[in-house]
Amino acid sequence: MFTIGDFARHGRVSARMLRHYDAIGLLRPERTDPFSGYRYYAAAQLAQLNRIIALKDLGFTLQQVQEILEGKVSTEELRGMLALRRAELEAAMAEAAARLSQVEARLRSIESEGHMPTEDVIIKSIPAVRVAELTAVAASYGPEHIGPVISPLYEELFRRVEAAGVRPTGPGIAYYEDAPGGDGAILVHAGVTVAAGPQPGFDFEIVDLPAVGRAATIVHRGPMDAVMPTAQNLARWIDAGGHRSAGYAREVSLECPADREKWVTELQEPLV
Repeated sequence: MFTIGDFARHGRVSARMLRHYDAIGLLRPERTDPFSGYRYYAAAQLAQLNRIIALKDLGFTLQQVQEILEGKVSTEELRGMLALRRAELEAAMAEAAARLSQVEARLRSIESEGHMPTEDVIIKSIPAVRVAELTAVAASYGPEHIGPVISPLYEELFRRVEAAGVRPTGPGIAYYEDAPGGDGAILVHAGVTVAAGPQPGFDFEIVDLPAVGRAATIVHRGPMDAVMPTAQNLARWIDAGGHRSAGYAREVSLECPADREKWVTELQEPLV
């Protein structure tokens, strides 16, 4: 038998936590001295303590842990609870990875401050182009808001285009505009170049993007959630050259292999 202090040390928890588990009936001591009130635990109880901590670390409440340990939750229900928790953890990991990528992009932008871009910036005219597109609203123009909106849009767009028998004839083209309301929200257009005209049965839009007389263009290599340094290099080049931007840059996908690190995207920012 172990005192509460010894049992806490072997279980790598605090004595305070064990007292709380005792108070709520989650893990009772093997024996409690009726005179001193001292709690004593058996080594075999470490197994139950381990289960409690494992379930708690998975995000279950103590009430849920108690119901699981007491057999009030069926195997099927437990499987569903664990699957849901796994999905929540995976989503949190993906969000953390995306935020880390954005922090790294901001750091690269800071490191490049005061330096002119080493990438080639070219001023050129952009011809008119026809695209099939879907649209949705993002909370802001930040990568953390654009990415989660535009990726599902493109997945759905390609599914619908294929189902309609329309064949893309050129690259994907994403473009942006301020959403109505003036609260910083952005209307995201996910498009792909096509030659088809509008049809009544299409569940996507066919849009003719106008030609751009003068656009400052730069090539970004890598995932679009790390586009910040390239985009800000383009902005510095525009300002240093005495040019004036006329709106959001189009993003033309030149290469989109499975490895996002090998993506090649041209930013086309219209000039006044």
